[in-house]
Amino acid sequence: MWRVVLLSVIQSTLLAGGQVFLKFALQKMLPFGWTRQFWGSLLLNWQFACSGLFFGSSSILWMYIVKHYPLSVAYPMISLSYVFGLLAAILFFHESVSVLKWCGVILIIVGCCMIAK
Repeated sequence: MWRVVLLSVIQSTLLAGGQVFLKFALQKMLPFGWTRQFWGSLLLNWQFACSGLFFGSSSILWMYIVKHYPLSVAYPMISLSYVFGLLAAILFFHESVSVLKWCGVILIIVGCCMIAK
């Protein structure tokens, strides 16, 4: 069952990476509107394209995981994306993380290990 953990770590990393690229893209985009300028800024934004690639890769890997492992094991592993999202918030956006949030991350990791056994 540890293979599902490894695959879930990769899938969650891709998912969190997609969120990071999406946030970078949104920071550069014009305010939302049904204008040519807005859609041009969206379609020419390489961070937005990267977010789509990461989300697509994550979805394909997720389909593989769901097909080959019990859903009761695979689905809780998605919570690992919260761990990687928190780490990305610190590394890329210089956000501060409280002790309470770190406790939550530890609980998620322990829970995933318990499910994988």
